[in-house]
Formats: sequence, structure tokens, C-alpha cells
Amino acid sequence: MLTKLKSLQKHSGFMRYFKNTSWLLGEKILRMVVGLFVGIWVARYLGPEQFGLFSYAQSFVGLFAAIATLGLDGIVIRELVKDESRRDELIGTAFWLKLMGAFAVLLILAIAVNFTSNDHATNIIVFIVAGATVFQAFNVVDFYFQSKVLSKYIVYANVISLFFSSVVKIALILNEAPLVAFAWVVLFDSFVLALGYIYFYIRNRHCERSEAIQQTTVIASKAKQSILSLTFNKSIAVGLLKDSWPLILSGIVVSIYMKIDQVMIMQMLDTNAVGQYAAAVRISEAWYFIPMVVASSLFPAIINAKKQSEELYYTRLQRLYDLMVWMAIAIALPMTFLSDWIVNLLYGGQYHEAGSVLMIHIWAGVFVFLGVASGKWFVSENLQILAFWRTFSGMAMNVILNFILIPKYGVNGAAVATLISYSVAGFLFDYFNAKTRKVFFMKLDTINLRRLL
Repeated sequence: MLTKLKSLQKHSGFMRYFKNTSWLLGEKILRMVVGLFVGIWVARYLGPEQFGLFSYAQSFVGLFAAIATLGLDGIVIRELVKDESRRDELIGTAFWLKLMGAFAVLLILAIAVNFTSNDHATNIIVFIVAGATVFQAFNVVDFYFQSKVLSKYIVYANVISLFFSSVVKIALILNEAPLVAFAWVVLFDSFVLALGYIYFYIRNRHCERSEAIQQTTVIASKAKQSILSLTFNKSIAVGLLKDSWPLILSGIVVSIYMKIDQVMIMQMLDTNAVGQYAAAVRISEAWYFIPMVVASSLFPAIINAKKQSEELYYTRLQRLYDLMVWMAIAIALPMTFLSDWIVNLLYGGQYHEAGSVLMIHIWAGVFVFLGVASGKWFVSENLQILAFWRTFSGMAMNVILNFILIPKYGVNGAAVATLISYSVAGFLFDYFNAKTRKVFFMKLDTINLRRLL
């Protein structure tokens, strides 16, 4: 084992990807800890009603945010890896497409708010939050660094943004700022992050040019390049959109799936109910980074096993499912019994309804963990279209159940709707297709204690 570890340390390719993954993992953990701490402080300060209104505004914008991304992320990274010589045109074209997508979101929101019961103050907060999508166009720089396996620069930018965001939020709390100030912080976060992306992109490009000059001893006569020199190429834009339209559709479905519950609670109940629900969900979903990190780390070994034999491939996949389920149960069990105490400790007595929501919602994590792991399998088996339909089925189930359960059971009904819809998408859907039925029984087998013993 020690010999193998030493050989891996000497393997430049492995260490490059290991360091890149470590940077991303470290940033996610830091963001979770700091974000949860500051987020809870903000929730305590605002109280259920104002926090509910703030959460509703973010969820309402989130319903349409996928339009701004245009599903370009993975497509652009793929093209950058294939042909780096087209870098400036690819990044420039993606930037302008995303910027157009952001303004499309603002236009759609201007129409959509007319079909809600929002008052003028609520709509102002919605549009301030939505303004952040404009600056998110600058995350095309992230594509460049991902293609170069240099995610540390993106981590730098994110940590800087997180620091300033946290300081500003704490200052607002200490100075007893109004709710609208916290909406402006969302916009400020995106602006600072965009500045960070621009800085590290220009800095890295300058270093690349310096290295090229040292290696070739030739001084280029080109004008100094910057983020502003990135150009739009119509043919590249058409090609990117042809490849990304299924991902745009998937992104919209996922956005509705993840955000619709708080929007429906607002329309059917009130802001206080949204605040109670959002407080519980913040704790429940804080764990969702774990399956993403574990699946990303272990799935390459599962893919390699397929080259050796199908039996080894599915044996390792079964172990991944086992690990996912029992990690989720290990989180859900104590949270179930301690939910009221945890909510009271973190949020105070004003969020008295959040404990029962957390007790139900935390069990959705079992199916989220399974869904993330099986999602990798869908990609491995080239079954992306089925992956879309399973997400769509979960979204449809969530909307239908929210309509039925929220009027009868309030925020607890929304939590039950989430739990059932996640179980449909992450587990039951696989039974109804011959190509995925084997995976359904593998997931079912994870709770076979006799097999594990």
C-alpha cells in the first residue's frame, strides 16, 4: 500500500488531478461551514417572515436561473479540452450567450411576477436578486480553468467572495439593516466574484504569455489581451446551442424540481411558512455535497472495473450504493430524534415549526445520495435521456403533491411531497424501464442487512 501511494505521489498526472479535486473539496467544505453559520445568523436576525420572503425571492428567481446558464458549462469545457486554440472565441461566445440569457431571465421575470400575488416590495427584492444572473456570465472563466485543471484560481475567487459576503452580512446584522439590504448583498456577491474571475483570468493569461516569450524568445506584436477582447462567433454560438439545448431543458426541470416548493408555499400559505420551511431545508441540504464528492472520487474506479469484467463493475457499483445509503441513514437518524433541539439551538424558538419539517425532509437525503450515485451510472451507460425523464417524473410528482398536501398539512405537507418525489426520481423510476431495472434491485439490496453482515 505504501509503495503504491509513493508511486502515485510521483505520478504527475494523478497529483495534478488530486490537487485540483482537493482545492474544490476544501472550498465546498469552507463554503458549507461559513455559509451555514452566517446563513443561520441572518435567519435569526430576520425572523421567519422576512427570512421567508428573502428565501421566496431567491427560489422564485431560481425557477428561471437555468435559462441564464444555457446548459453551456460542460459543453464549453469539452470544446476547450478538445481544441485550446479556439479558447478566446469559445469563452467570448459563451460569455455573450450567457449575458443574453441573463437579460432573457429578467424579461421573463417581468412577465412572470404579474401572475403572482407579490406586492411591490417583494418584486423589488426579486429583481435585485435576479440582477446577480448578469454577473454570473463571467463564470465562463471557470470553464477555462476547469479545462486546464487549475481550479485553485476559481477557489481563490470564491473564497474572496465568500469572505466579503460574510463580512458585509455580519455588518448588516450588527447595524440592524432592513431586508432589502440583504438582497443587495446577493448582487454584491456576484459582482465581487466576477471581479475575481476577471483578475485571475488576466493574471493567468499574462503568465502564459511570459512563459511563451521565455521559451521562444520571440516578442509577440499582438495587443495586450484582456477579458474585453473576447469575441463573439456566430457559427460557434449556433454549434454550442445545438449541443446544449437538451441541457437547457434539463436545467429548467431541475430548477423547478429544487425551488418550486418554497414558491408554492408562499402562494398557498404565507411568508412565515416559507421561513419555517427554508430554515429546515438549509440544515437538511447542507449534507448534499457529500454524495457529489464521494461519487466523483470513487466512480473512476468503477468505470475502470468495467474494462475488466461486468461482474466487478456491478460489485463496485453495489458497494457505492451501500455506502451512499448508510451514510445518509447515519445522518438522518440522529437528525430525526434531535430535530427540534437542533432547530431551537440554531434558530431559536421563533422557528418552532421547522423541527417537524426537518424530521421529514432529512430522509429525502437517502434518495438524493442514491440519485447522485446512479446519475453517474446513467452517464456511464449513455442513458442521459432516461436521466432526464426520471428528473422530470420527480418534478411532476413534487408539483402535484404540493398542490394536494400543502393546503391540508402546511409546511409538513411540502416536506412529505419532497420526500416522495425524491424517492420516485432516485429509486422507484428505475423499476419501470428494462434498462434500469437491474439498478433498482441493486438499490433495494442496500437495505438487506443479512447480505451486509
